[in-house]
Amino acid sequence: MLKKILFIIVAFAFFLVPWIWSPARDWAPGLAVLAGILFSVFWGNPFVQYTSKITSNLLGATIVGMGFGMNLIAVLRSGANGFLYTFIGIALGIGLGALLGKLLKVSKNAAYLVSVGTSICGGSAIAAAAPVLKAKPHDIALASATVFLLNAIALWIFPIIGTALGLDQVQFGFWAALGIHDTSSVVGASMAYGEEALEVGTTVKLARALWIVPVTLFLSFFVAEKEEGENKKFKLRIPWFIPWFLAASAFVTFLPRLLPVTSDVVSICGGFVKNLSKFLMITTLFLIGSNLNKDKLKELGLRPVIQGIILWLILATLWGAAIYFKIIQCVK
Repeated sequence: MLKKILFIIVAFAFFLVPWIWSPARDWAPGLAVLAGILFSVFWGNPFVQYTSKITSNLLGATIVGMGFGMNLIAVLRSGANGFLYTFIGIALGIGLGALLGKLLKVSKNAAYLVSVGTSICGGSAIAAAAPVLKAKPHDIALASATVFLLNAIALWIFPIIGTALGLDQVQFGFWAALGIHDTSSVVGASMAYGEEALEVGTTVKLARALWIVPVTLFLSFFVAEKEEGENKKFKLRIPWFIPWFLAASAFVTFLPRLLPVTSDVVSICGGFVKNLSKFLMITTLFLIGSNLNKDKLKELGLRPVIQGIILWLILATLWGAAIYFKIIQCVK
């Protein structure tokens, strides 16, 4: 009972403290995921049967909520600006990841799952690609744990490196969206860097997540092993929160134009929902961290981790250098 009470208190604290004490907002996202990991590994997550089920939907809900504070036109512009870079990064990530997997003798499915998770959007991409590849539970666990571990590290070190390099808000938002695996860590790192970085990072990252569809189609036809007589099948899977995020942004963008009298109300309510979602995201990061337990750590084989680390370092470094030296023109 004590463990359950303490878990609830800590989770609620990560929601309340950043809201009422602004200095905490810089370090809260990174500390939240780290606290969740430490709590689970050293004491055990007393609600693991619930947190493992709700974190994905809770993450989606917070992203949709943030959409109520963003202009749709700016969102689409940011996504379009990052389209080419995203395509290049995904093609390079999957190709290089497959090569590293062969060199390190990682199983084919695990290698592709790590590559897809690194190149597109972490756990969501792994979940979409796994059925197509007919991946075994062990391969899925290895890839998910590897990507999760690197996400936690990225959430901490990206803001530090970005500050050291002197990246502005827009530059950092692009770098986070292109160089960090999972949407939650992109949002967390961008949130710690600043409001403008959060908007750019979220929108470019969601545009990147849409590549789940063509990449899964590619895996289905050209990578997945088919049993004799089996037809090629493809099931369209788009993260549910992306269309709802766009719908929320469209609502606050166009309703005041159609009904000018609602402008102030929409602005105030939309801003409130966005802020509420930002702080709920920090609690979500704590819950996500608490899902990594001792058993999952034991499942981590060394080779997939090495593959994931090398692939991530190469991609993150290339994107960081391209942005720092202004090879990539980051425009909001």
